[in-house]
Order: sequence, then C-alpha cells, then structure tokens
Amino acid sequence: MGDVAMSVPVLRAFCKRYPEIKITVLTRGFFKTFFRDLSNITVYEADVKGNHKGVLGLYKLSKELRDLDIDAIADLHNVLRSKLLQSLLYPKPCVQIDKGRAAKKALVAGKRFEQLKTSFQRYADVFEKLGFPFHLGQPEFPPKVELSSTLLLRIGAAKQGYIGIAPFAAFPGKTYDLKQMQHVIAQLSKNYKVLLFGGGKREEELLEVVAGQYENTVNLAGQLTLDEELDVISNLNCMIAMDSGNAHIAAMLGVHVITLWGVTHPFAGFYPFYQKLSNALLADRNKFPRIPTSIYGNKHPETYEDAINTIRAEDVVKKVMTLAKKSLQ
Repeated sequence: MGDVAMSVPVLRAFCKRYPEIKITVLTRGFFKTFFRDLSNITVYEADVKGNHKGVLGLYKLSKELRDLDIDAIADLHNVLRSKLLQSLLYPKPCVQIDKGRAAKKALVAGKRFEQLKTSFQRYADVFEKLGFPFHLGQPEFPPKVELSSTLLLRIGAAKQGYIGIAPFAAFPGKTYDLKQMQHVIAQLSKNYKVLLFGGGKREEELLEVVAGQYENTVNLAGQLTLDEELDVISNLNCMIAMDSGNAHIAAMLGVHVITLWGVTHPFAGFYPFYQKLSNALLADRNKFPRIPTSIYGNKHPETYEDAINTIRAEDVVKKVMTLAKKSLQ
C-alpha cells in the first residue's frame, strides 16, 4: 500500500507537466481511490488473486492490456510478476525502476550511512528514461474534502482541529509501544480531536479499547471505506504514523506527517513525500548503533525490537503542537 501511495505525488507532477499524456495505472482494485483526483489517469484493476492469478492469469492480463493500445511501460515495481508481464508485452518499450539494492544493502550492513535517492525520485527517473523528464519540487496537492454529514457525525466536531494517529506497522521493530502512545493521546486529546487509524481485527479491538479511555478520541479502524478514510485524512491538522503506509497516504494528501522510526531509517529513501526531515523522530542510535538493521524493518538483532521506544512521548506531543497550527499546502 505504501508503494502505491508514494507513486501518487509523482504521477500528479507528471500530469501537471504532461497533461496531454494518458496514463493507465495497473494496480489492485482496492487502491483505485488513491488516484481519484487525477483526471488523465485511468486505473486498470489487476485481479492477482482471481482472474489474473499465476502465469496463465498474467497471460490473460497481457492480452487485455494489449487491447488498450499502450505505447510504453513504466515498471515502478520491478518484481517477478511485473517482469513476466513485461516479457508478455514485448516489444513494447519498458523501463524498470532501479531500486538501488546495492546501496541499500550497504546501508543496512553499516558500510555507509547517508541519504540514498528517494523512492519518489526513482519513480520519476523511470519516466525520464522513457522521454518524460519533470521535477518534483513545488508540488500540488488535492484540496481538503468537504466531509459529509455522515462522516462528521462519526468523527464529531473539533474546535481546534483533528490529529490522526496510526500506531501500528507491519513489524514490531517499527511499532511504537502502545502504552507510550497512550501518553501521547492523553495529552493531545485535551486540545484536539484524536482519530485512530488501523487495519485488521486485532488492531480494531485494541484501538476501540484505547479510544474508550480518553475524551475527544475516536477509533476509525475498520469503520470506514478507504474512500471515506482519505476524506477524513485530508482534513487532519497532522498525522502521527510509523514508517508505514498511513504516513504515505497522509503525505500524498498534503497533510503534515510526524513519523516515528525504529529499526528502519529515512536514509533508505522511504521518507514521506515533501515532509521536513525534522518531522522524523528517530530511535537513539547511540544506544542502537546498527540502525538501520533492515530496509523494511523485518530484520533486527534481538535487543533492537524496542529501539523505537527511546523516542520520548513528550517529544511527540511537542512536535504535534508545533506543526498542528501550520499548513503544508
């Protein structure tokens, strides 16, 4: 989900520079709403668990795509499935993303510690190699969505604004301790309406319990469609998230994002789009010098799982109070 969300601001910049070019985005149907405000983009749904599953399914998909009369392929994924699909669409010209695997391997091995090229620039490089250069500076974002009466009833009114919190990530080494996050919620809920985001049954149940303990706090996990969730996020004063998809969703909508980093690091190139680096709160590398231990957070020494909890709750609150009154757009 995060990779798809990261492509949105890049495609928005492309569309601004080349409004006459039509782009067809091939992705899962669930992500279609990410591209809802881009008028010259059409989403073609890849049913990778059904009609387009396996080699035979990809062959069917390639025949469907040929009927679209596409001129070139920008492979922003560069995995086995996209490589096979590319071969089935030969001789259509194709450029694949350079993921910089060697540089990332050196980063997590401790052989270099410096900012690598961002995923956003890597996406843009693909289009430049196809003959469509453009810049990512001075981006445009979609306007805030006017919330429906149903959504307003669900989240409630907020005098000073809304703060979003997405406290979970795919791996424990990227997830802030929930008790510490509750300290953050307790402080912020005194001044703001706090909206909790998450996915999956366990997260829904945990956040429902947490929301019940604090005033001005609402659990939205499992309560909204993705389209509705984007509407709500577009109205946030800021979002607090881990190194996760929620951070990229908020960033693509032009919302301030405060990210908490454990065993991963912004240097790997996955920092949310157009966010100041000062919005990243990092684990203490003096205590955990091998950070980043992996690119995606799935690998770390046994003692590093709690590294993210060296971030102080009061520092998170302080950062929110600084940003919440400012506008990114």
